[in-house]
Amino acid sequence: MAKIAILGFGTVGSGVFDIFDQSDFQRKTGEVIEVKRVLDIRDFPDHPKKEIFTKDFNDIVNDDEISVVAETMGGLHPAYEFTKALLEAGKCVTTSNKELVATYGPELLRIAAEKNVRYLFEASVGGGIPVIRPLSACLQANKIEKIAGILNGTTNFILTQMIEEGSEFEDALSEAQRRGYAERNPAADIEGHDACRKIAILSSMATGDFVDYNDIPTEGICDITLNDVKYAEKLGSAIKLIGYAEQTDSGELYACVAPMMIKKSIPLSGVRDVFNAVMVTGNYLGDAMFYGRGAGKEATASAVSADVIDMVKTKTSAHPLIWEEGKVKMLNPAEKEWSYFVRTTADKTKIAELFGNVELISGVAEGEVGFVSEKMSEKEFAERNAQLGGAAIKVLQAND
Repeated sequence: MAKIAILGFGTVGSGVFDIFDQSDFQRKTGEVIEVKRVLDIRDFPDHPKKEIFTKDFNDIVNDDEISVVAETMGGLHPAYEFTKALLEAGKCVTTSNKELVATYGPELLRIAAEKNVRYLFEASVGGGIPVIRPLSACLQANKIEKIAGILNGTTNFILTQMIEEGSEFEDALSEAQRRGYAERNPAADIEGHDACRKIAILSSMATGDFVDYNDIPTEGICDITLNDVKYAEKLGSAIKLIGYAEQTDSGELYACVAPMMIKKSIPLSGVRDVFNAVMVTGNYLGDAMFYGRGAGKEATASAVSADVIDMVKTKTSAHPLIWEEGKVKMLNPAEKEWSYFVRTTADKTKIAELFGNVELISGVAEGEVGFVSEKMSEKEFAERNAQLGGAAIKVLQAND
């Protein structure tokens, strides 16, 4: 019998408990899996298995019978200290905690390798969407050239409300909060920080070395207006918050998080509501897309539980994942070339002088036009746009 523990009995932790309490995985693992302990600071006097709950972490880390632990607490502390102690004690750990992986991933992976145990984090990026394991296993024959993903369900819901219901940003945010998709303080979502940590993890998986999320330029959706959405519709496009990473021919990595205008011919443009999607481009495979619910109790608990099952079956790895720090050379963002959608009140002569013969889109806002620029570096665009005084959104094209 394999005995496991769960740290945190919130939305995800309770979902993991339910999966192992209600299902028999003996045929898949060769062992019965039993949840022996659940750590939480709260009391659960009415729970049918209240005897397994503890407030003392030592009841788990010092229990030799417990071999696998699911960390679903969230936040950095004490999740980091608990995870480190568990790995050092020779226990396998899985987590849904993107902040923890994006911050302390190199150290925790190194400890796992030294102790000959496993540290897995499938649920840290796409919730229930399997994307970490395909990058580490199924796509090993490929150089991952590019990743572009809708990595945050809250912002995708807000943008969907603006696109489909004609809601202003603040109204769409309020609706997301009413439905429980957005926190009372939604900054991590709407300012892009959540997506930034996720694209950092995916970039680390793609390169094989640690990519620090602090090195990734990040924009949120706070400045997206209903008029932006209307312009996108006129251009046969949709606006999505995209986490983007690309390995250049010179071996540098470019990564960013930003709202982007995407042609409706690109599958990402049709991802709506709270769903997430990740497009991965391999040098042999070409494009592959992973799609599904990026958050929620059942979806995230499914991914955490799959890691638990995997670790029960195989507690050690012959080739452990190691992320070395400082090896990835980041491309200067100013050198990256994009096309840009621009809204401006400048006259046609000024636009033509700075951006050439572009097609002007009108009829959305009085006294204003929009256009899509040719591809140019971020630095060059910033210099031209400073003279124009326009509001700009990156354009994600099929060949980007």
